[in-house]
Amino acid sequence: MPFAISAGRRIHYEVSGQGPDLFLHHGFTSSSQAWRFFGFTEVLQQHYRVIALDALGHGLSDKPHETAAYTLQQRSADVVAVLDDLGIDKVHYCGYSLGGWIGYGMVRHARERLQSLMLGAAHPYADASWDAFKGLDGADANAFIAAFESVLNERISPQVKMLIRANDLLALAAAAQQPRISMDELLPLIDLPCLMFCGDADARHAAVERCVKLLPRARFVSLPGVTHFGGLMQSKLVLPPLLDFLSGQARG
Repeated sequence: MPFAISAGRRIHYEVSGQGPDLFLHHGFTSSSQAWRFFGFTEVLQQHYRVIALDALGHGLSDKPHETAAYTLQQRSADVVAVLDDLGIDKVHYCGYSLGGWIGYGMVRHARERLQSLMLGAAHPYADASWDAFKGLDGADANAFIAAFESVLNERISPQVKMLIRANDLLALAAAAQQPRISMDELLPLIDLPCLMFCGDADARHAAVERCVKLLPRARFVSLPGVTHFGGLMQSKLVLPPLLDFLSGQARG
């Protein structure tokens, strides 16, 4: 069971398949297993060496209860620690939600490690909706879920609520209180090939579509009828544009 060490903490990751390196970063309250559960890994590993991490505070990775542990710079360093552990110089990076936000962090803090970007349901603009977690320590699971529903501007299904409750909510509440400041000044500087996707029933859809217009080499895919949580659950909708984008990088 592989772990990378980043700032003295263990970051768990899994590797499957062979081919060009493709890094997958899940969303908040999720884990590396989401990619496998919703059918991404099975398909992607036929063409790529897939590296999926458990972000700090999630899955089998360490779970500090201090907000200072979860800065964007540190989360980017966690990704780099996994790449270093595997001896990978550059990687195709695919992140959803939290993973997408960290993708922008990688542009800021470790641009030289990126070959391309695929970011789902994530934008680089300031996001004050996360203020809903202010004052929450995670001890009250209902309050945590209510805050998360406020951030997403959508209701969470009973099945997903059950999965969220299985997390270390003290760690996730600490992580959620990291401010989401604007990084939109990066947009004109991102000269990487980019694929941005978002469900049209996701409150972030307009912001994601808007930022694509400022990216020199970006394509936007709108997923019809898909909510924020639905974006990672709908592999049949997401995989075709992902695979098409990645095959284009190989041809290029």
